[in-house]
Amino acid sequence: MTTTFSGFSPESLGFFESLAANNNKLWFEAHRDEFEQCLMEPLKNLVGDLAGPMLAIDSQLVTIPAVDKTISRIYRDTRFSRNKSPYKTCLWITFKRRSPDWKTAPCFFFEISADGYRYGMGFYSASRETMDNLRRFIEAKPAEFKKIVAAFGKQDTFTLEGDRYKRPLNAALPDDLQQWHCRKNIYFICQRPLDGRLFTRGICDDLREGFGMLKPLYELLWRVRG
Repeated sequence: MTTTFSGFSPESLGFFESLAANNNKLWFEAHRDEFEQCLMEPLKNLVGDLAGPMLAIDSQLVTIPAVDKTISRIYRDTRFSRNKSPYKTCLWITFKRRSPDWKTAPCFFFEISADGYRYGMGFYSASRETMDNLRRFIEAKPAEFKKIVAAFGKQDTFTLEGDRYKRPLNAALPDDLQQWHCRKNIYFICQRPLDGRLFTRGICDDLREGFGMLKPLYELLWRVRG
C-alpha cells in the first residue's frame, strides 16, 4: 500500500495561530495557498492512508478525503453565534456512515489545533433512546457487557467521557457499571498536547491502532442505537 502522509509541520500549527490573530476574509484569502499546503493537503493524505484500516473496522464508513465528506470546513456557521469570527481555529476529520442524522450515530474523529490534538470515537449527541437502550443492555446482560468493555479497562490511551446524571438511575448496579449506565452521552477520547508524534507518520499509526482498539465499543454503540 502506498503511503502519502508524513506528518504535519510546525507551519500547520503556526497557521492556526496567525488565523486566530487575523480572523478575517482579507487575511485568509491572502494566505489560502498556505492553508491548502499546510493543512488541507496533510489532512487529505491522512484520510487516504487511514481509509483501508477504517473500512476494515466498518465497510460502510465514508473515507473520501474531501471537505464535507471526512474533513471539516474551515468556515464557521455564525448565524446563531455571538462570535462572528468567520473561520475556525481548529480542523477535524470524521469517519462516519452516510446518515441524515449522523450526530446521533457513532463515529471516529481526529481534531488538530494550535494547542494540541485529540482523537477517539463516540456520539456527537446521542439520542435519549440510544442511551436508554444502552442502559437496558447493561441491566439485562451485565456479563456480556463486561466482556465487551474488558479491554477498555486495561488500556490508558482513551478515557470515557460524556455528561452524567447527578444521581444513579439504578442504585443496585456495581460501581464498574455505574460509570457507563449514568451517561447522558458517551464518547472515548485521547487528548494530547503538542508532541513529536504530530510531525511524523507516527500520528497516523496511533490513530490506526487506537481506532482499532475501539472497534468493539463502536460495534456496541451501533448495536444499541439500532
